[in-house]
Amino acid sequence: MDFISPVIGVVHCLCISVAARLSYALNVDKRIDSLSTALNELKDKRDDLKRQVGRAEVEGLTCTSQVKGWLQRVEDIEAESSSVIEDLGRGGRCCVGRNACCSSYKRSKKASKLLSRATELIGKGAFDVVADNPVPDAVEEVPSRPAVGLNMMLERVRQFLADDEVGTVGIYGMGGVGKTTLLKIINNEFLTRSHHFDVVIWVVVSKEFVADKIQRAVGARLGLPWEESEGHEQRAHKIYRLMRRKKFLLLLDDVWEGIDLLKVGIPVPEKTNKCKVIFTARSLHVCTGMNAHQKLRVEFLGEEDSWKLFCENVGEKGILDSETIRAYAGTVVRKCGGLPLALITIGKAMANKETEEEWKYAIEVLNRSPSELRGMKDVFALLKFSYDNLETDALRSCFLYCSLFPEDYSVEKELLIEYWIGEGFLGSSHTGYVYDQGHALIGSLKVACLLETGEERTQVKMHDVVRSFALWIASECELSNRFLVEASTGLTEAPRADNWKHALRISLFDNGITTLAEIPECPRLSTLLLQWNSGLNKISNAFFQSMPALRVLDLSFTSLREIPASISELVELRHLDLSGTKITSLPKELGGLTKLQHLDLQRTHSLRIIPREAISGLLQLRILNVYYSYGVWEQQDNEVGFADLQCLKHLTTLGITIDELNTLKRLYSFSGLLKVIQYLYIIQCDGLFYLQLSLNSSFGERLRRLSINNCYNLQYLQVDEEAGQKWLPSLEVVALHGLPNLETVWKNPVTRESLQNLRSVNIWHCRRLRNVSWVIQLPKLEVIYLMYCKEMEEVVSRSGIAGEDSKAFQSLRTLSIRDLPKLRSITPWELAFPSLESIAVIDCPNLKQLSIKTHNTSALPTVYGNKEWWDGLEWNEASSETAFVPHFMPI
Repeated sequence: MDFISPVIGVVHCLCISVAARLSYALNVDKRIDSLSTALNELKDKRDDLKRQVGRAEVEGLTCTSQVKGWLQRVEDIEAESSSVIEDLGRGGRCCVGRNACCSSYKRSKKASKLLSRATELIGKGAFDVVADNPVPDAVEEVPSRPAVGLNMMLERVRQFLADDEVGTVGIYGMGGVGKTTLLKIINNEFLTRSHHFDVVIWVVVSKEFVADKIQRAVGARLGLPWEESEGHEQRAHKIYRLMRRKKFLLLLDDVWEGIDLLKVGIPVPEKTNKCKVIFTARSLHVCTGMNAHQKLRVEFLGEEDSWKLFCENVGEKGILDSETIRAYAGTVVRKCGGLPLALITIGKAMANKETEEEWKYAIEVLNRSPSELRGMKDVFALLKFSYDNLETDALRSCFLYCSLFPEDYSVEKELLIEYWIGEGFLGSSHTGYVYDQGHALIGSLKVACLLETGEERTQVKMHDVVRSFALWIASECELSNRFLVEASTGLTEAPRADNWKHALRISLFDNGITTLAEIPECPRLSTLLLQWNSGLNKISNAFFQSMPALRVLDLSFTSLREIPASISELVELRHLDLSGTKITSLPKELGGLTKLQHLDLQRTHSLRIIPREAISGLLQLRILNVYYSYGVWEQQDNEVGFADLQCLKHLTTLGITIDELNTLKRLYSFSGLLKVIQYLYIIQCDGLFYLQLSLNSSFGERLRRLSINNCYNLQYLQVDEEAGQKWLPSLEVVALHGLPNLETVWKNPVTRESLQNLRSVNIWHCRRLRNVSWVIQLPKLEVIYLMYCKEMEEVVSRSGIAGEDSKAFQSLRTLSIRDLPKLRSITPWELAFPSLESIAVIDCPNLKQLSIKTHNTSALPTVYGNKEWWDGLEWNEASSETAFVPHFMPI
C-alpha cells in the first residue's frame, strides 16, 4: 500500500490546481468589476495630477521625472487593461468546452495581475512636488525675422566671438536700423552651431529698472528663484557665485547707458574666463560707457537689399509687375533711405495697394506728412526715444534745426554752427569756445546716430526718415514749435502769407520762387531760409516789416539786385547772408541792425557800393565776409574803408578782396584787420612781384583761404623767416589762377610742420611752374587740381624731396590733372595713396605711369582718362595693369 501515498499527493495537487483554475474561470465578472473600479480610481488620480502639472508649467516649472514615470505607467496599464476587458467581454464569461475554459482562465489571471499593479500605482500616486524649476537649456530661441543685408555684420560679430582678446562688443546705430534683429540672429545661431558656452542669456534692457531686468532674466536662465525680499546686492552675490563658474554669452538688447556689470552680478568678460557680452545701443557713447573692446555700427541697407526687404513686406509680387507702380515703389524705397524698420512698415502699408493712384498718393503723403501713413507713427515713436534721451534742450533745438535743409542735403558744419549762434542756441560768448561747443553738439548728434557725415568731412546730413521725424516733432507733435519747411519741393510760388503766421522757422530753400509780393505777419519767426531760389529777383518793399523776432535771414544765391528798405525793421537780426546775390549796393538802412553779428557778402560780384552808414553802425559785427566781392577800399566820400572796418571792435573774422597793389599796401598798415583776415582774394594786382605774409603782424596766422588771380607779375609767395617751421597753421585752401610768371609757390622751404591744415591745392594757368614737390609734405592734403600749366614736368620731383616717404599723401582723395603736355611723372616712385578715391588725367600725353602701388586691389582709385592714353600706359608688372582695369573709366 506504500505506492498509494504518492498517488494521493499528486491527486491533491491536481485538485488544488484545478480548483484555482476553476476559480479564475468562474469569477471573471468579479475580477473585471474590480479591475474597472481600480482603473477609474487611477484615471481620476491621473487627471488630478495632470491638472497640477499643467498649472505648474504655466508658471514656467517643469514636471519631475517621478511624475512623468508614474503617468507613463498609468498610460501603459490603461492600454493593457482595456484590451483584456474587451477580450473577456467578446469571448463570453461561461466556461463551455475545454478550450474556452482555458482561455477564460488566462484572461482572468491577467486581469488579476493588472488589478494588483493598478492598486500599487494608486498607492504610489501621491506626490509632494509635481514640478520644479527646469534645468535651463544652453540656448533659448528668441523669435526673429529673416536677416536681409546683415551678413557682413554677422560675419564681423562671429570674428569677435572667436577672438579671445575681445570680451565686450557694442553694436550701435539708429533706431530701426536692425540692431535687435542682428542680436536675435546671433542668439539663435547657437541653437545649431557648436560652441563652448555653458549658457547664452538674452536680456531686453531698455531704459527703466535696468539692474532688476538683468538680474531677473539672468536668474531665471540660471534657475535661481526671485525673492522680492532680497536686496539688489544679495541677488548680485548669488548670481555672481554661479556665473563665475560658467562660460557665458550675455546678449543685452537696447542699452541706454553704461552698466556696471559687477554690480549686477556679472563677471567682467576677459581672456581668462572666455566669456562674452554683446549689447546693442543707439549711441556710441554707450559703447564707450560699457568699455566695449570692439564697436560695430549697423549701417543702412544698400539699394538691392532695401528693394528685397521692401518687396518681401509688400508680399503680392503681382502688384509690382506694373512698370509704373514699380517706378513708384522705387521712389518709396529711396525715401526709406535703407532703414529696415521704415522699409518693413511702409512695405506692409502698401501690401494691398494695386492702383497707380494709391502709390502716387503714398509718395505725396511721404513728402508732405509721413506720419499719416499707416505704421509710421510707430517708427517715429521709436526715434522719439533717442530724441528724448538727448541731454539738453539746446541739443534738441539744434537737432530739429537740421530738418530745415532738403532731403539728403549735406550742410557745412561751420554754417550750421553760425545759424545756431544766430538763433542763440550756443550762448552769448563769441570766443572760440562757442565754435567748439557747436562742434561738440554736432558730435553728440552724430554719436546718437541722429546726424551723419555728409559728402565731405566738413559736412553733416540728416537721414530722410530722421528728417521726417524731426519735422513731425517740430510741426505736429509740438504745436508750440512749428516749422514750415518746403525745401527743394519744386515750388514756383511761396506759400500763402496766412501759412506763415504761426511759424517759428521757415525754409523755402532751393525752389523756383521768383517773387515775394505778399507781406506776411510773422510775430514769432526766428529763421527764414530763402537761399538757392535762383530766380528770386523781387521782394516787396514792406516784406520784412512784420518780422520783429527774426534772427537768421539767408537770401544767398538768389537773383536779388536790391534789398528792401524794410530790412531796417529786423531789429533782432543776428545773421544775414547775401552771398552770391546780384546786389550792386548795400542799403544804408542796414546800418540800423545794431544786433547783427554775421554779414556774408562773399561772391557778390556785382557789389560796387558799400555806404559807410551801412557798416559803421554794426558795432556787434563778428563776421564780415567780402571774399570774391567788393574790392574798392580806397578812401572815398561816404563809402566804407579800412578805417571803418577797424572800428568794428568785435570783428573776429574778415573775408576781403584786394584788386589794386596800392590797396594791398594800405592794408598792411591796419594791423587790427590783418589779425582777423581768414579769407583773402587778390586779383589783378599789377606790379605785385611777391606776396609777403608777415606773422609778426599776425597777417596770415588765421588765414584759411588764399586765392590769387591774374597777377601777371607774381613770382612767389613768402613768409617771414621769423615764422620758423610752423607757418600758416590755419590755411586750408590755396587757389592760384592765371599767374604766368610764378616760378615757385613758396619761397620758404615746406616741411611737415608748415601748412599743417592745408586741404586743397588748386593751380591753373601757371605756365612757368615745373613742379609742386612741396605738396608731398602736407599731412592733411585731400585735393589737388593742376591744370593748363604748360611747363610742368613732374608733380613731385626727385630733386625736391629727400627720399621715399611712407607717410606721403596719406589723406589725398582726389587728383585731377589736365593739359600738362610735358608732364612725365606724378611721383618718382610708386606710393600707396591709401585714401585716393579718384584720379583724372586729361591731355597729358607724356604721362606713362600712374605711380600707385597695387598692394590692396579693393582700395584702388577710379581712374578717368582718354582710352588712347590708357592703352599707352606702361606698367612695372602685368598684375598691376590687371588690378587697375576694373577701375578705369574712359571719358
